[in-house]
Amino acid sequence: MLPLSLSGKTALISGSTQGIGLAAAQALASLGARCILLARNESSLKEAIATLTPANQPHGYLVADFSNPQEVQNVVSAFVAENPIHILVNNTGGPPAGAIIEAKPEAFLAAFNQHLICNQILASTVLEGMKKEGYGRIINVVSTSVKIPLKGLGVSNTIRGAVASWAKTWANEVAAFGITVNNVLPGATSTGRLSSIINNKASKGNLTLSEVEEEMLAEIPAKRFGKPEEIAFFIAFLASPAAAYINGTSTPVDGGRTGSI
Repeated sequence: MLPLSLSGKTALISGSTQGIGLAAAQALASLGARCILLARNESSLKEAIATLTPANQPHGYLVADFSNPQEVQNVVSAFVAENPIHILVNNTGGPPAGAIIEAKPEAFLAAFNQHLICNQILASTVLEGMKKEGYGRIINVVSTSVKIPLKGLGVSNTIRGAVASWAKTWANEVAAFGITVNNVLPGATSTGRLSSIINNKASKGNLTLSEVEEEMLAEIPAKRFGKPEEIAFFIAFLASPAAAYINGTSTPVDGGRTGSI
């Protein structure tokens, strides 16, 4: 039997009030993990907590805005001082769509802070606890643009690539402590982010939403968009003891869309 139980483990999941982040929290909780949700909207966090099972787990939440890295640092440091984290899921909504030649410098700086800098803060904050526990999983929800840049996502492509290199470097440095660092690369997944991308493409291309969806689906061998829970199941596997020897990877979960091996 595969060692998939996360009983006795605590997971910190960012961007966890909706979409892939919430689905990841639900999947981790179902395997027995205590889940701490991290996002900026407290009322949404309370609603998300209510969806986690089993309900008798001491799940909780932290309120912080990723546009303010110092706030993230303060909030998470205070919690980690009393609570070791075994599993960190870095998940932040992607930057606005748009061509890279139209992107302003401040757009890159904002995305760099929200993604790479906040990832660094969170990973650094939980690192000592993971070392002491002899168990750590840092899982970054990134994008298939790490493999092949996506059209119309100039800022996102740039920052996602930086996060992937950051994660690989971390993986090499912490593996000896029983800590793994891996990237999950979702393809087109039915979330608010996908709806935003479809709306943007339709507006800029003078197309209907259905036409944009058909174009996107034509590029996916599975001929459908992914479900948040399908990404979450892979995250949960990487978080488990069964994935102890998987480290430093960037794996697409995209129905076969990514053209590279």
